[in-house]
Amino acid sequence: MQNDDYHFIIIGAGSAGCVLANRLSENKQFKVLLIEAGGSDNSLFVKMPSALSYPMNSKRFNWDYESEAEPYLDGRRLHCPRGRGLGGSSSINGMVFVRGNPKDFDEWEEHGADGWSYKDCLQFFKRLESWQGEDHQHRGSLGPVKVNRGNDMRLNPLYGAFIQAGIEAGYPENPDYNGAVQEGFGPMQMNVDNGVRASTAKAYLRPALPRPNLTLIKKAHVTRLLFDGRRAIGAEYIKKGRTHSVSAAREVILSAGSIGSPQLLQLSGIGPAGHLKKLGIDIITDLPGVGQNLQDHLEVYFQYKCLQPITLNGKLDLISKGLIGAQWLFFKTGLGATNHFESCAFIRSSPDKKWPDVQYHFLPAAIRYDGKAPFKGHGYQVHVGPNKPKSRGSVMITSPHSHDKPKIQFNYLQHEDDVSDWRKVIRITRNILEQEALTPFRGAEIQPGKDIQTDAEIDSWVRQNVESAYHPSCSCKMGLKTNPMAALDSACRVYGVEALRVVDSSIFPTITNGNLNAPTMMAAEKASDLILKAHS
Repeated sequence: MQNDDYHFIIIGAGSAGCVLANRLSENKQFKVLLIEAGGSDNSLFVKMPSALSYPMNSKRFNWDYESEAEPYLDGRRLHCPRGRGLGGSSSINGMVFVRGNPKDFDEWEEHGADGWSYKDCLQFFKRLESWQGEDHQHRGSLGPVKVNRGNDMRLNPLYGAFIQAGIEAGYPENPDYNGAVQEGFGPMQMNVDNGVRASTAKAYLRPALPRPNLTLIKKAHVTRLLFDGRRAIGAEYIKKGRTHSVSAAREVILSAGSIGSPQLLQLSGIGPAGHLKKLGIDIITDLPGVGQNLQDHLEVYFQYKCLQPITLNGKLDLISKGLIGAQWLFFKTGLGATNHFESCAFIRSSPDKKWPDVQYHFLPAAIRYDGKAPFKGHGYQVHVGPNKPKSRGSVMITSPHSHDKPKIQFNYLQHEDDVSDWRKVIRITRNILEQEALTPFRGAEIQPGKDIQTDAEIDSWVRQNVESAYHPSCSCKMGLKTNPMAALDSACRVYGVEALRVVDSSIFPTITNGNLNAPTMMAAEKASDLILKAHS
């Protein structure tokens, strides 16, 4: 063992790990070690909001996972990017800031995560954000993460037309879906700080690094956790071909994400014993829920041709890109300073739903999320999908070697309710996009296409066209000890062992209603409070 003077070891400098490193090292009596497999986030492509497709598709910043052949998607394998490097997925995501619906967190408590209701979590949402708008009753104004509404939506009339179309279709208007009410059509919020991506590396880690009690080790691949009996005492990692061991006097905290955290637990002998024994792994504790309960959001791109030459499809040539890049580089303004998702909606797919279950991101372009396959001509689209799927998957290691990627099986659309939800989503979306507000802009429907009408046609098209919204979560869920699928208690402590916690999006009992970065940061803020109180 080396460097045994650390009190806490945090594995993973991502959306949760950077938050924990900052908050735990605020207490000068604790020495904190943060270990990250990737390298620096210092790249213009990471910092520039509109360049988000570059880090998302770069192996420098992305673990580049892929699902197994999905049996209910005609055998398709879906891309599953996860952040690698400082900031983790907050350095490669779309910067969309969504807390989730208050009832999501009440649902967590119903699933056994005691103390995680919305009234318990709200103070931590407020603590993390610096909201650049009004309503500080429900919003925070002093947090490290800058949150704003992006550019003036009047820069492109399509943003306002989409909101108006939703109102014409009978849905409410909502200026702040992270405020008192989530439901409705309105401007979208992003974590962008003066034109620059506000990742957790920028907002939390960089201000904390000068502290003498915080140590960061980059490009260090953790191979397993170390135990004395059932007590976690450290971690083993490889850096530059050499194996190192470090120890923690108080706790080891796993923040490797919804794929990496269950993988490392299983490699270390914590997980379904039968599966691990077959791989020759010594069992620390039999915990069947590790790697189970995997959930994700699916989305499709609902696209129309645009009758007016005002979309971003006209800005994809080299000269336009150069001008956008130059304006951003020198002034941090313009089209380079936004993720371009500037209007959105959260609605209920039917009146019997207790809270919104469908989310829209509107984009004044017809192009894939990863920047590939733009429509030749002018077009616009909405990214849309149901937000409360019932299908469940798993993350399971296939060998005892940490460099081998785990088997990721989402089982998308396994549950019949998910299939019927998609039928409703397609029909509701078509109705919204055919409202009068969009008539001056609306050309032909590019996809799905007017020929997709019946249940069978919709089902087939969805199977062939849905993509992951890149929100894998829930694979080490909190819950009651009596629940065989629960991996953690409500303080994020791993069942069956001591001095080991998991803090990242894998701890969610159920997936939240929206993008996951904000609830992941909130969970880390709350967990840091629990940890500090336990050791004060």
